[in-house]
This record gives sequence, C-alpha cells and structure tokens, in this order.
Amino acid sequence: MKHEANEPTIKFRGSQYMALSPVVLFLIICMIFFIGLKAFEMHALAMGAFVSLMISALFVKRDSYDAFWEAVVDGAKESVPVVILLLVIGMFSSMISSADISSGFVWLAAQFNVSGGLFTAMTFFFVALIATATGSSLGTMFTCFPIFFPAGVLLGSNPAALAAAITCGGIFGDNLAPISDTTIISASTQYYNRRPGTVSIGEAVLVRFKYCLIAGIFAFVMFMFVGGDGSGVTDSAGQIIQSSPQSLIMLIPIVIMLGISIKQGSMYLAITAGLIAGIIIGLVSGIFVPADILSVVDGAPSGFLSDGVANMMGITVLVMAVYGIMGVLTQAGLLDMMINHILESKMSQTVRGTELVMLIGINLTTIIFGGVTSASMTTFGKIQNELGKRKNLHPARRANLLDGGANSLAVTVPFLSVFVFLGSQLTMGYEGIAQVNVMELSIYMFYSFGLFGILLFSILTGWGREYEGIDGERISQKDYEEQGAVLSESM
Repeated sequence: MKHEANEPTIKFRGSQYMALSPVVLFLIICMIFFIGLKAFEMHALAMGAFVSLMISALFVKRDSYDAFWEAVVDGAKESVPVVILLLVIGMFSSMISSADISSGFVWLAAQFNVSGGLFTAMTFFFVALIATATGSSLGTMFTCFPIFFPAGVLLGSNPAALAAAITCGGIFGDNLAPISDTTIISASTQYYNRRPGTVSIGEAVLVRFKYCLIAGIFAFVMFMFVGGDGSGVTDSAGQIIQSSPQSLIMLIPIVIMLGISIKQGSMYLAITAGLIAGIIIGLVSGIFVPADILSVVDGAPSGFLSDGVANMMGITVLVMAVYGIMGVLTQAGLLDMMINHILESKMSQTVRGTELVMLIGINLTTIIFGGVTSASMTTFGKIQNELGKRKNLHPARRANLLDGGANSLAVTVPFLSVFVFLGSQLTMGYEGIAQVNVMELSIYMFYSFGLFGILLFSILTGWGREYEGIDGERISQKDYEEQGAVLSESM
C-alpha cells in the first residue's frame, strides 16, 4: 500500500535530497561532541540542531526560505505536549535524586554481606529501580557510579561487569520508566488509526513490561555469574560510603506514581500525587527541609522543584529542535519518499518483515545519533508510526519496538554509544582502581543484548504482537483475523 505523499512546499537548490542536510550536519555535530570532545551535554546537541537548521536554510531556493522556517515551527509545535510533560516530570525526578535512595540500597547490600558477582547483580537491580524512579538513565549513572562502583570493586566485583551493570540499570529505567523522556517520546509518536491521539504512556509501559522483565532477569543472572568471584574483599569497603536505610522510605511516592500512571493512564495525575506524597514523606522523615524543596540562594532559585525544570531544559530544547528538523523533512517531501521506499520493499510486505524493518531501522538511527535515544526515537518515530499504521499494529506495540529497539544493540557499540562512553569515563579517578575501557564495558551490556533477543524472538514468532481493534483497543492475531473485513472497511 503506497503512502499518500503531499506536494512539497520547500524547494532546495540542486537536488531535493538537500533536505537531508540538517540531519547530516546534526549527525556531524553529534560525532564531534561525543567522539571528538567526549562531551555529553544536551544543551550542546540542541545548539547543534538549530545551527544545522540555520545552515541548511541557506540551501533552499529564495521563494522557499520563509516556508523552511514555517516548517521548523510547525514541526516544533508537535513537540509541545512532550515538552510540557518532560518539564513536569523533571520536578519529580529531581526530588527522587535529592533523596539519595542509592545509599539506602548500599546499606541493604551491606546488611546481607553481599559481595562479588551477587553484588554486581544486585547493583544492576538497585540502579534499575532508581532509574525507573527518576526516569533518567544518564542522571542515574552520574549518581550511582560514585556510590556503587568503588564499593563493589572492594567487595570483589569484576570492574568491567560492575560498570556495565550500572550502565544497564540506567538503560532499564530509560526503557521502562513512565517518566522517562524516551518512554514519553515513544508513546507520543505512535498514533491510533481509529481514534484520535496517541497511545497512553501507562498502556505503553504495561505492554513493554514483560519484555523488560525477561531481559532484566537475563541480565541479573549473567551479572551474578560473571560479575566477580568476591576475591580481594577488604575491611575498608565499608568506609567507601556512609550508607543509611532512611532514604528507602522514598520508595513510597515512587510506588504511588507508578501505580497511578499504569492504572489511570494519566501521567499528570501520577506526577502530582507522587510529588505531593514525596514532599510530605520527605519533610516528616527529615530527609528534606523546606529549603531543599524551593529556596533562593544568592538571588537565584534553588531546590529540587526549580532544579527539576532546569535539568530538563536541555532535553526539551533538543526535542523541539529535532521535531523542527522532521518538520523540514516532511514539508520537503523527503519523509514521504522514505516511507514509500520502505513500504514498497519486499521485507515490508508482511507484518513480520515490517517489524524487522522497525527493529533494524531504530537501531541504525540510534547508532548514527551516537546512542542519544531521545533524538533517534524522535527522528525514526514518525517513520515507525506510518509503517505500523499501514499494518494496523497497535500503537502500544509500535512504541514498545521503538523504545526497546533504541535501547538494545545500538547502545552497546563501543565507540558510538554515549552510554558506553559515559560508563567508561565514570570509572576514572578512584585510587587503586584502573579505568574500564569502552571495549571491556561493552561486552557486559547484558540487558541490552537480552532486550534485542527478546524483541527479535517476539517479531519472528508473533509472541505479544497486537493489532488495533475497531475502537482502538488491543486485539490478538486471532481476533484481528476474525474482524479483518470490518477493520479493513473502517481504515
């Protein structure tokens, strides 16, 4: 089935393929920052995206210059719901980070005399919980490496496996958390065929949970077996961190937030309830004082509420910029051309082949973007949406393949993944502990390997594949075949 293309409103000098120039320039800037400068800052990438647009605008024909920037604005407008949600979520994420839950998990490990491979596996589990609570993979890594890495090495963990466990834990949360930017992007890019809007975040999380769980169990077992034999444990391990169980009480607002987001499907209600519960519990328990919530220091706002919004500014501007680039590709006709090319390929003639194209496509896009999953999913999400709608795949299924694919093999590539680069960098500076290089770390990325494996199995066997019913509900392959005639008429 051929995708109906709109007449291009932007004309480029030379060839219409010049519409790809903002993407190419943006990728070059990504590689300069990540590979050349080893800088992992979302503000810098957002700047790179806008600079790419400014340069690319010089390649359009004179009568298309205004249309070029109108396309950027129109594309950026589509990101507004995502941006608002990210800013709201930033406050909850910052509150959980301020509570220092990771020290509570280290206290738990110490109480049960956990060491070696078991400590590595438990570290993956604890970091996964923290990342799911905060919705920030890279932020979780920055928080957890100084706590878990030196203590784990002294407790006999394999340094490379331990570094990968922390990195994989962050990726797990990025993949599953309702408040993760990638979860939001994956859901907000996948539209229904038979009712307005996109799939809810709660439904998307519910559908992908079993895949994350299987990949997580696989990773836990692997880390336990190869994560270290416990040799070299010293009495100084307990001096690495003054751990305390008090912060574990902040798991309560996390449970409230997760429960409401999945049951009610409203992230705004879930974040509001979780934030109020967290503030009350934090103040009553003494984890927070009023100044930790909101205050002014040297004339500047401080506290986790203002910090939460500030911390999200980089990713929100990046999302707006990438949506702007996609707006240019749409109005120039390139997006339609790409979709039609994929739809007409032999592989895309079947549902299984289409899903394979989705899995391969998001992995390649993520590799090209240096492992920046938010940018790659925003870019490939529109293509995935069109491909999936043509096969009537439910948007929750599409969102799962998009998010899961982005967090699988693509983020394990040693020299082209921000996760592997950052994981390696965060093992530096500990006395008596050698830095883990990117090659060593990448071979222990068990969660991402397991996630790719379970998604591939699901595609090849049809396990978990669901279609969109008459009212937009999720239906099985059997029900879809029975309703086929009615569904075809309604499309």
